[in-house]
Amino acid sequence: MTKNIKLVILDVDGVLTDGTLIVGDSGEEFKTFHVRDGLGITLAVSSGIIVAFLSGRYSQAITNRAKDLRVEEVHQGVPNKLAVYESLLKKYSLEDGEVCYIGDDLSDIPQLKRAGLSYAVADAAEEVKQAAGHVTQNPGGKGAVREVIDSILKAAGLWENAARRVASERSER
Repeated sequence: MTKNIKLVILDVDGVLTDGTLIVGDSGEEFKTFHVRDGLGITLAVSSGIIVAFLSGRYSQAITNRAKDLRVEEVHQGVPNKLAVYESLLKKYSLEDGEVCYIGDDLSDIPQLKRAGLSYAVADAAEEVKQAAGHVTQNPGGKGAVREVIDSILKAAGLWENAARRVASERSER
């Protein structure tokens, strides 16, 4: 199943970040992202896997991070994540079995139950861990995304070429 993944959908707060929200005096929100998760996303995108960010909140930090990683599917301020999940399947003519979903909290459960490959991060809510097919070793914001993407790329036989390609691109900079 892992080798057929064409779309990876990531919740943001608690998956791409550790879930901490830092709010400045002026209301500006700050988030921290793990560099290894970012490289994993770059590996996936460079291998032709579609990556989507899906968040119930809106933050400019998410927009900036997505742009940096060349993630084109960014959906923020989403009250109904399942509707966006379904629209992505329709847009790319995919089936549930071609989707990996990574989540951490209650609003992720419907998508976790639908996706062909589903992961809860190690520090997810217990109900989410029970709904997911797998649980990562790493917590959200601390390499969980990279862990999942590496397993997808390796199962599909794409990891070595992706790693070589990314290493080559980075050495040229």
